[in-house]
Amino acid sequence: MDLKRLKDLREDKDLYQKQIANIINTTQQVYSEYELGIRLMPIDKLDKLADFYETSIDYIIGRTNNKDPYPRRK
Repeated sequence: MDLKRLKDLREDKDLYQKQIANIINTTQQVYSEYELGIRLMPIDKLDKLADFYETSIDYIIGRTNNKDPYPRRK
């Protein structure tokens, strides 16, 4: 996972770790461990972040450089 990208997305919105932790229903300590690569982030939390940042999980984890989200299935 591209850990710098996770931090950059948060900082681009001028948010603190605590604020993002609240969005994904975890603690600031656990979120910090996600950013530092100490702990793997569960897919449901990645999904919430992708929606929040209006991007894709692939962008968050560094599989693509395209920030655009994928179209939703109908």
